[in-house]
Amino acid sequence: MALGSIVRLVVLAAIWGSSFLFMKIASPVLGAPMVAELRVGLAAIFLLMIALYLRKPFQLSENWRHYLIVGFFNSALPFLLFCYAALNLTVSMLSILNATSPIWGAVCVAVWDRQWMSLRSVLGLVLGIIGVSILLGFDPIVMQLDNVLPICAVLLAAACYGLTSTYTRHVKSVDPFNNAHGSMWGATLALLLVVPFFPIQGTPDMGIISAVVVLGVLCSGVAYLLYFRLVKDIGAPSALTVTFLVPVFGVFWGYVFLDETIGWHTLFGALTVVGGTVLVTGFSLKRLFKGSESDGQ
Repeated sequence: MALGSIVRLVVLAAIWGSSFLFMKIASPVLGAPMVAELRVGLAAIFLLMIALYLRKPFQLSENWRHYLIVGFFNSALPFLLFCYAALNLTVSMLSILNATSPIWGAVCVAVWDRQWMSLRSVLGLVLGIIGVSILLGFDPIVMQLDNVLPICAVLLAAACYGLTSTYTRHVKSVDPFNNAHGSMWGATLALLLVVPFFPIQGTPDMGIISAVVVLGVLCSGVAYLLYFRLVKDIGAPSALTVTFLVPVFGVFWGYVFLDETIGWHTLFGALTVVGGTVLVTGFSLKRLFKGSESDGQ
């Protein structure tokens, strides 16, 4: 893999890992629906400016239903669930539980295609469940009854990503950039129906405003552009390596900026979840670098 691709991969993981930090900061003041709405809205505007600069057609009349479906399940609903969970859970826990999305994806594929999962995928699923159990079972925060729903919300958000990835494999191909651009507008419209029912909890200061802007522009808009570049350079399977790195940065940002405690269960649970994800995705370093070379890197 070329040095540029490695740098982009690490930067993307750092950006997506930080998104949980910014949701944790902004959600208590603005409320989960408003933070989710501002995130997708700012990302949509940012991608619109890029589309206008590149003179890239939107193809709304052809794909508007697709944009609404992907926008709801890949952005609106999971972002809303993550922001809600961020009111109670740590950044570390959010980022680690998010890493189960490929495992959910394998389950969705098996159900959608009505086929048995491979032994490797089953082992990965079991390992992922064990990792989540370790993470949750030994965390004193989880023992509080109020955190049951937030934990379920994060797992449902991760499942949404798995469902969306399965859906996009079975529908007509849409240009990746338009997929992101259109889905962000679809998510913006979907969340507009929810925001009026949840008033802002407090007065945002410059720190909160900055967190939301970074969350929308950097963690969504710029992150998508980086991801698409990676898919182009090293292929989609290799680009998914970012899934394994996001929890590392999520734990790191939570520790540095919010003084979150990193217990043995956090590290061991994270390693077990990532290990399950590796099995489910069939990831291997040998194939990663071999695939990158075949793409001319």
